[in-house]
This record gives sequence, structure tokens and C-alpha cells, in this order.
Amino acid sequence: MSGFVFSEKPITIESGDGATLVADDGTEYLDFGASYACAPLGHSHPTVTEAVTRQAEALTYVQASYPVETRTETYEKLATLAPGDLENVWLCNSGTEANEAAMKFARAATGRETIVATKRAFHGRTLGALALTWKKKYKDPYEPLAGGVEFVEYGNAEELAETVDEDTAAVFLEPVQGEGGIHPAATDYLNAAREVTAEAGAALVFDEIQTGVGRTGTLWACEQAGVVPDILTTAKGIANGLPMGATLCADWIAEDFGDHGSTFSGGPVVCAAANATLETVVEEDLPAHAERVGSDLRDRLEDAVDDHDLPVRDVRGSGLMVGIEVKRGSNRILRDLAIQEAVLALPAGRSVVRLLPPLIVEAAETERFVDAFVEVLS
Repeated sequence: MSGFVFSEKPITIESGDGATLVADDGTEYLDFGASYACAPLGHSHPTVTEAVTRQAEALTYVQASYPVETRTETYEKLATLAPGDLENVWLCNSGTEANEAAMKFARAATGRETIVATKRAFHGRTLGALALTWKKKYKDPYEPLAGGVEFVEYGNAEELAETVDEDTAAVFLEPVQGEGGIHPAATDYLNAAREVTAEAGAALVFDEIQTGVGRTGTLWACEQAGVVPDILTTAKGIANGLPMGATLCADWIAEDFGDHGSTFSGGPVVCAAANATLETVVEEDLPAHAERVGSDLRDRLEDAVDDHDLPVRDVRGSGLMVGIEVKRGSNRILRDLAIQEAVLALPAGRSVVRLLPPLIVEAAETERFVDAFVEVLS
């Protein structure tokens, strides 16, 4: 038996190019999910393909104890591009691993246990990161999880201030909640989180696994608020579809990483993909492109809702991270989009259609999505 963990879609994907995926029957799908934001440059980007091929021909893998130029370049790129002074980089294979590392690093650096997370949060599915994740459906089958986690209301600065104290090791926040329904945090809230953690001597951790690498209109979403955390985690789009995560830390965290490692940390082939991805995102200024196209997309959707009286409660987001809160089930709408219009998107709970298209998407493709969305909801 294979693939039993996932509920597979009745579409077999054979190839991809840019924002298009091609099924084995020749159907071309407009991809507005980018596999949960994992392909910011779109599918089969030639720069990434060339970098991966060249590295695979030279050296496929060697463990992280041996310096490799490609891996060193990834460390340096991330340190340079990180917000503020987060120049210490630990590489891994996924966002969940990056958050697991952040939990361990924060506890080691502070000598404390308690971690504060938010309601509606999603930080991963392993037993450690799952303890930070809010929804019971993800957690209940696997109890008991890692202890010492307290949950507060997302966006409530007063409750956060009342909860964080001298026993708090870290506060975990998503600058924009993804799985929780595409909820951007207010700048005041992120500033308040920075203040209360600094006062308590706790680590502020920003989970930018979905928001990072230009998705929200800046390279890191926290840059829009001007707030630098003590730890930033990233993954998904960092290597344009190859498995990589990273935990970026301030010096006071890095002084005591503790005993932590990962066999496949910073594999040369994946690092080659990450280097090519990061270079392209920066050189082509894709964060600014994401802001322009994303703003236009949200405007088009809001106009369509008004013009066609669509059953939509809200359109929200940042850059090319967009949530459409609908009045009927999101999964049915996604099914109809795929079957009737050859358009792929994602859910964020039962009532939100989530859009995470490649950052290279153009206005004509966003217009096609809006037309398809109107057709399905009408």
C-alpha cells in the first residue's frame, strides 16, 4: 500500500512549467497553490534545474561535518539576507524540523520550559512542533505531546503580556497565520510581542515557513513591521520544491545550541537549489512583484465579489498570500475549480480558499483565476 498518509487527488501530475502543471491526460492546470508555497519560482525553473544538475554531477551528498562550498554559500546567503542580526544558521529538511530546533534552542538558551503559542497556529506535525499547533484534529490521536505549551489569542497583545513571564522560554508567532485562515498580524501586535519577550528574557520566534522568501511582499514578513525576532524559522519555498528548512538565530541563542543535529542537514544538491532560488528571488526583486500582483489580485477579487454578489465574507492577505473566506465549504469550491476550470488552489480550514501562487505569476494569470472563481461561485 502506498500514499496512504495523504488523501490523493484524482489528478496525476506529469510535468510543470512556471505557474502551470500538466496532468498525464494533457490537461493544463493553473497552479495557485504552488504546493503550499514550495515553488516560489514556479515549476522547473531553468536556473534551479541547472544548479541542481551541476551539483549532482559533482557531489550528491556528504554529511555536514565536512565543509562543502555549496553549503557554505547557503549559510552566507541566509545570514546576509536575514532580518537584523540573525546571522547564525542551522539547516534542516523541513519547516517542522526548523521549529523543533527553535524550541530546543530557546529552551537551551533560556534554561526555561514554558512556550507560548497562539490559537489557530500551525507549526508542524511532529510530536514537538505539534504541541505548538492549535487544532485538536491534528493533535488528539497522538497525545501526550511535548509539555509546557500555553496558548493565547492571536492578535491580543494584552493577553500575551499577561501570559509571558520569567518562566517563559519562547513565544512562537506566525506574522501571517496560514493554516489558521490567512490572518495577518497587526504591526502593533508584533511590536508588543517584541517588547514583552525582551522584558521577560524570553525568545521571540517568528515562524516564516510559509511567509518567507518574498511571499508577502518583502523577503521576510516581519520586515513590514520592522520587528526582528530572536529566532526565525523558514522552509517551503527556500529551495523551490526541494526539502530544506532553516533556523536563523541571534547570537545570544546561538551561544548554546545544545546537542542538536540532522543527518541530511544542508545536503549539497538541496543547497544548490536554495542558492539559485535565493539569488533569483533577490535579483528579480520578486518580493516587490509579489506585492504588486498580490495587491491587484485582492482588488480584482473584491471587485468581483461586489459586482457578482458572490457568497464571500472577506478577502485578506499580504502579497501573494491571499485568503478568501467563503460562506460555503471551501473544499467543494476547490473541487469545482479543479474539475470545471482546471485551476488548483488550497484550503485553510473549512471556510477559506487559500491562494499561494508562484511569485512569478503575472496579471493575466491572476485574471484567469478571478474569472474561474466567479464562474464557480456564480
